[in-house]
Amino acid sequence: MSGPTQMTSRERMDAAMRPRDGRLPDRVPVMCQLALGHYFLHAGDAVEIWHDTDAFAEALVALQRRYRFDGILVNLPGRDPEWRRAVRSMEAPGSNRVIHWQNGRTTIIPPDDNPRATGADGRAVTAPFDTIDPDRLFYVEPHDLAGLTYPTSWSCGTEPAEPGPDFFPAWHWDTLKRVRAAAPDVSVHGELFSPFSQLMELAGYTDVLGALIRQPDKVAACLDRLTEGAVLLARGHIAAGADAVLVSSAFAGASFLSPAHYRRFVLPYERRLVDGLASVAPGVPVYTHTCGAIGDRLELMAETGTWGIDTLDPPPLGTVDLADAKRRLGRRVFIKGNVDPVNTVLGGSADACYEDACARLDIAKPGGGYILSTACSVAPDAPPANILALTRAVETKGGYR
Repeated sequence: MSGPTQMTSRERMDAAMRPRDGRLPDRVPVMCQLALGHYFLHAGDAVEIWHDTDAFAEALVALQRRYRFDGILVNLPGRDPEWRRAVRSMEAPGSNRVIHWQNGRTTIIPPDDNPRATGADGRAVTAPFDTIDPDRLFYVEPHDLAGLTYPTSWSCGTEPAEPGPDFFPAWHWDTLKRVRAAAPDVSVHGELFSPFSQLMELAGYTDVLGALIRQPDKVAACLDRLTEGAVLLARGHIAAGADAVLVSSAFAGASFLSPAHYRRFVLPYERRLVDGLASVAPGVPVYTHTCGAIGDRLELMAETGTWGIDTLDPPPLGTVDLADAKRRLGRRVFIKGNVDPVNTVLGGSADACYEDACARLDIAKPGGGYILSTACSVAPDAPPANILALTRAVETKGGYR
């Protein structure tokens, strides 16, 4: 393998995501997922960033440029351009702001964390598993304007969306399109929730985990339907200009599922999702984000056909030793992450972040297929100098030439 001359960020990420082809970028790319609260604190107003397409797109591009990341993850859907018409009132008790919607729901918006939507009764919005009809499922979007709905209706509307080709409103991809246009030389990724994550968000963790034992056939029927919607959404991401698709599979680690349950309730549906995208866009990378304790299931994750595995939480946050992961996975998938976002990037110094990033590079850089990143999201209060230390590491120690 040989390293090419200097690449754009888009070219660099593309090469790093294709270790199966024996490709090398000019250097290891860096791309961290930032917590939404980090955008709120460092790139604009929380209400606007969460609810407005243009505000979020501008925040994504602004912090990519500030930290010199090679990629941008668009991890919220586009918003209804008329969203303000759905607002009944807004207030600011204490440090939070509160939106009261015309449909009776409420959104509490902290200055540094994800907004929380509640129903008219003040409780988190979920649908008990026993009330769910698999035939009425297609895709669950927890981050819709005023929270998730069942059956899904968009942007405080009252009419359920009809499963099928017109399920997602056209504005669903507006943020991705704006970021693509504003950052033509940067790798832009769309995100979607895995079928299992969607079900966990809809019915609640306890309800779903109990149903794996009591009603496994119904769980499977729900996952079948949610896979269909996820495939359609992934195809929409690609049509809107995404260079890659991230499957957020946050509830599939050992703290939630045994390897046997992973094989039954996660693997086949994520495999169908990967295959469903490959059938229309075979050259587009699809990769998987799973937090926490995944050291015992790296090979199972690779069996989904995913192109890459994201986070690789090190101890004490997770169970992944980077050298072990590199050895076990080889060139089957690219790997991304392993820098501790809590103890190193949030709690450490810029020098400590630089040294830790260099240590990750020493382990995972050889042979390509590595993207430097924090294991999970960069915390809202993480010092910008600590984040920039990761970029400094790849710019000084990450080259292949």
